[in-house]
Amino acid sequence: MITTRYIAGIGEDTPVYTTDFLIIGSGIAGLFTALKACNLGQVTVLTKKKVEDSNTGLAQGGIAAAVHEEDSPFLHLEDTLEAGAGLCDPAAVNVLVTEGPDRVRELMTIGARFDTVNGTVRLTREAAHSKARILHAADATGEAIRRALVQKCREKSIPILEDHCLIDILTAGKRCEGALVYDAKQRQKVVFLARAVIICTGGAGQLYKYTTNPDIATADGLGAGFRAGCELTDMEFVQFHPTVLATAEPRRFLISEAVRGEGGILLNERGERFMPAYHPMAELAPRDVVARAIWSEMIKNGIDHVYLDMRSISNLTERFPNIYKNCLARGFNPTREVIPVSPAAHYMMGGIRTDLNGGTGIFGLYSCGEAACTGVHGANRLASNSLLEGIVFGQRIVNNAEEILWKNKVSFEEVLQAFDQDWVLVPYNGSDCVTPGQALQAIKETMWEYVGIVRDESSLKKAGSIIEDLYARLTMGEDELLYYQVVNMLITARVITQAALWRRESRGAHFRSDYPVPEDLIWLKHISFLAY
Repeated sequence: MITTRYIAGIGEDTPVYTTDFLIIGSGIAGLFTALKACNLGQVTVLTKKKVEDSNTGLAQGGIAAAVHEEDSPFLHLEDTLEAGAGLCDPAAVNVLVTEGPDRVRELMTIGARFDTVNGTVRLTREAAHSKARILHAADATGEAIRRALVQKCREKSIPILEDHCLIDILTAGKRCEGALVYDAKQRQKVVFLARAVIICTGGAGQLYKYTTNPDIATADGLGAGFRAGCELTDMEFVQFHPTVLATAEPRRFLISEAVRGEGGILLNERGERFMPAYHPMAELAPRDVVARAIWSEMIKNGIDHVYLDMRSISNLTERFPNIYKNCLARGFNPTREVIPVSPAAHYMMGGIRTDLNGGTGIFGLYSCGEAACTGVHGANRLASNSLLEGIVFGQRIVNNAEEILWKNKVSFEEVLQAFDQDWVLVPYNGSDCVTPGQALQAIKETMWEYVGIVRDESSLKKAGSIIEDLYARLTMGEDELLYYQVVNMLITARVITQAALWRRESRGAHFRSDYPVPEDLIWLKHISFLAY
């Protein structure tokens, strides 16, 4: 495995700051956890760019919770287990669905405003849900939640430090002491000591050429957590959203699953509806089924997109104003014409393995949100469960972390004593070196081409070889921050590729053309990685 313990050095002159809770990431998981933790001690939130740069703000569909009298947590649990293709942790899913409704009500108390009809929250249905249980704010639910959380954090005077990117998790033995961070404004490394560190850095969509994720989704938390001794689990399960606008943009605009829930249908280049031939639920089939069906139609017809027809949705401009506006801005009018769509990398089901309280196995280190693998998603995430996961397990982390505050005394002297300079990655300086910029583009092309929606042994081995070579020849160049990000991306890409190579079956979001069926007797289990 291509890893070292650290990717940057520290010294006695490194600036040091101290807090009780260090929360790395400003999406729904990080901000909700910060609000719950601020009653127990000092909280500091770090975010790589600006506070609005997160996947949360891009979440269109909504947040799933069994809040209607005709629904129940048990039905939500059944749907989640079905979507997870046998690899969900039932105990974790039970936590999600039973505690979820109360956490959603807390969001409303904080100030999140969901759509209503005659004073009652309006619920919609998305793919693989048996009931309408998705709360939404038009088609910009994540942004409505993000704004409410940011406003409440400001009211509570919780510092949110922008332009701070995670480099390494600092430990002494099996105890987390803090994190090494790059301050992009000051262009320097700084240390944050903390009694509890919570990794909420999101996923790894930027590993792929086409993604719905913002630029910040570069696997920083996954790489740093892995090097610190955390397990990475279920990394082969990368979800590709079936419907994003097929434009030339690397980060493509997502067309919410809710559009198909409201009646949108998929058409091939001949104008024929094709999803009924692939699954009984047609457009409401699980995401992996829809994504592969679209991919199959694209390959079969030699084109790079299919079409989404939203014209039958009578209230399209009111129900999906953000989608309508963004389609118009890109030259498409969905009220009058079909629009071109194709799949793109969207969500990481795997991540830092945690227990039911967000613990990583390293004392004082937690993970939450997309960076974590709590066990609720299994091989394929059920639509709109991700926002819910962030708040449910954020609450549980804080409930469990209270005892950490008086047990865990941190010291920079202990960090320096435990830090071994021989375990710091040395950038390559040979004449055939690869710059971070060159490596970044190569990663995206390699992962999309060889570790994408459909995989096989030869393509995965080729990807692994390319990634190993990039890692071996990577130089720092002039962009120190990009170098750290690319190292984390290479490490995470290598783990994803190896996990996909080892799992010789097809399950959920992981599809092997050379092993096209699931093999429960052999593979109804998880693949986990430890750095050492």
